[in-house]
This record gives sequence, C-alpha cells and structure tokens, in this order.
Amino acid sequence: MLVAVTGGTGFVGSHTVVALQQAGHRVRALVRDPAKLKRIYEPMGRKVEEVVVGDMTDPDSAARLLDGCDALVHAAAIVALEANRAREVHATNTRGVELLVGGAADRGQRIVYVSSAGALFTRGSTRITSASPIGETRGTYGASKADAERYVRALQDRGASILTTYPTAVVGPDDPSFTHPNLGLSLFLRWAGPLTSTGYQPIDVRDLASMHLRLLEGEPTRGRYIAAGAYFPWPDLLDEIDRVTGRKVRRIRISGALLRGIGRIADVAKRVVAFDLPLTHEAMLFGTCWPVADGSAAQHELGLQFRSIQETLSDTYRWMHQAGHLSRKHIGDLASTQPG
Repeated sequence: MLVAVTGGTGFVGSHTVVALQQAGHRVRALVRDPAKLKRIYEPMGRKVEEVVVGDMTDPDSAARLLDGCDALVHAAAIVALEANRAREVHATNTRGVELLVGGAADRGQRIVYVSSAGALFTRGSTRITSASPIGETRGTYGASKADAERYVRALQDRGASILTTYPTAVVGPDDPSFTHPNLGLSLFLRWAGPLTSTGYQPIDVRDLASMHLRLLEGEPTRGRYIAAGAYFPWPDLLDEIDRVTGRKVRRIRISGALLRGIGRIADVAKRVVAFDLPLTHEAMLFGTCWPVADGSAAQHELGLQFRSIQETLSDTYRWMHQAGHLSRKHIGDLASTQPG
C-alpha cells in the first residue's frame, strides 16, 4: 500500500511512518523542510520513499501528495494553545483538513484522520467516549480541532472511508519537536508536579502509531476511536514517576481555579514576550477539568494492548536524558541503565 502521510516530521507522524514501513507499506510524505526529514529518519537507518515538498494549506501540494496513493494518514496540525496564535492555528488546521481529508475522500482513498480528545472536551463532562458529541471548548487548539471535526463527520455521514483517532496527551521517546506533553513530564523532574483537580491521561506515541496501522489494514471503513491510556489523578501520576526514577518529585498543591487564572495571565504575557512553557489557559483547563476518556473499546476492537505507564515513563525519561533534555540526576535510578 502507498500511504500519503502528513506530519511526518512531527511526533505522531514520524512514529506512524516507522510503523507503516515496518509493516511493509510505502510512504509518501508531505513536508516543508526535506532536511528535517533526513535528520529524523537517517539516524534510524530509514528513508521515506517519496517526498512532496509543500504546505498542507496549498491545493497543489495536497494534490501532488494524494494522487496515486491508496490511503492517507493526516497527522499534521499546529498544536499550539496560546491565545495569540488562535487565527493561525484555526486557519491552518481547518484548511489542511479540507484539502487533504476532503481530497482523499474525493479520490475514494482510505483515511486515518488524527483528531484530538480535546475536540470532544466540554467542561463539566465526566467521560469522553467515541460517541461523545463535539466539544464546546473555545480554546485556540480545541476550537480548531472541533471545527475540523464537524467537517470530517459530514464526510463520514456521506459515506467517506474515514477512521478518526482521538488521542489524549501523546508522550513517549523520540520526539523531534519536544512537544508540550513531553515537556510537561520533564518539568515534573526538573521543577515540580501539581497536586490539583482531576488528572492526567497519556497515550504512548508508539501505541498510537500501532493503532493507526491497524486501522489502515483492518476491516472497518469508517469509525471513531478514542486513543487513551490509563487515567491518573495527579497524585497517582507523580507516585508513578517516583517509582520509575527512585526520586521524590516535589509536589505543589494548587487549586484548579488558580492554575486556570495563571494560564489566562500567561496568555496575555505571551502576546508580549515569547516563552516556551506549556502554560496557557487552555492547557490549564484541560489539566484541571479533564474527564476520563474511555479508550477500552478501541483496544478491544483492534486487538491492541497499550504499554504500562511504567514502561512509557521509563522509556521517555531515558530518551530525554539521551537527547539532553534531562541530566542523570534528574532521571535518578534510570541513569544506571544509560550509557556513559
């Protein structure tokens, strides 16, 4: 199968490309920077068979990517929660879905669309399932994914072969851009972890890539699948980090309301001064009001068993040390299994 992939230089996309290649499929990737593609795949001894240089919001680029392919994995999106990037995020994410998912549907191709559990998030809800309605969040990223979701569901209702995944917080090793969920995990060891309301629900990027492969190769032609690992109240997550590192992570008890207020202040500050911290009102809303996302149905239907949180945390923190994001002191007992 020749599979068109967007986001191949990103976290989810690169792991999905590797899963596809390991299963014997060929990949055609849409990228803006071919040099980045080489930096990511050459150390793994891999090469993407076909490359289209372009942008997902450009109709010509989308056509060159899709023509002649059997399937599409659309994993590209701007994942930014800063309020000052709202127009850019919304325009890019929704236009990309229209051109790529819509274009693949017009060509009769099988499609895996990577949405977000945030698209189904509504404050005050207690559970997210594949049957959940589109969420009511007005945040930068969530709103863009919700509007894209409306477009995709309309195509599904008309019979398009679209399989949608809804990942929660995607974490794991080999992250080309050091995305915000991984950055957050690193900050817990470098600084402190929160004791606040609700909790955290990660999905290992390797498990998500396996899900995408199963969907492309499987029987269902359309459907919606929650991609979520186990849910951890914040104290339980920090206890798991303590166990795998042998350290005692510093805890800061702070109310959800205060964190959301700090997030609003950070949104304003980021309009003036750029700083790369996962601190926005939308991030704090997800972090302090998150319901349980039920991914058990997807695992059962697709025959998947996700990694334990211990395996994910251990592999992720070891990689963070190897990549220079954390010191040997930060990762504690895990350093004993690291070279050097």
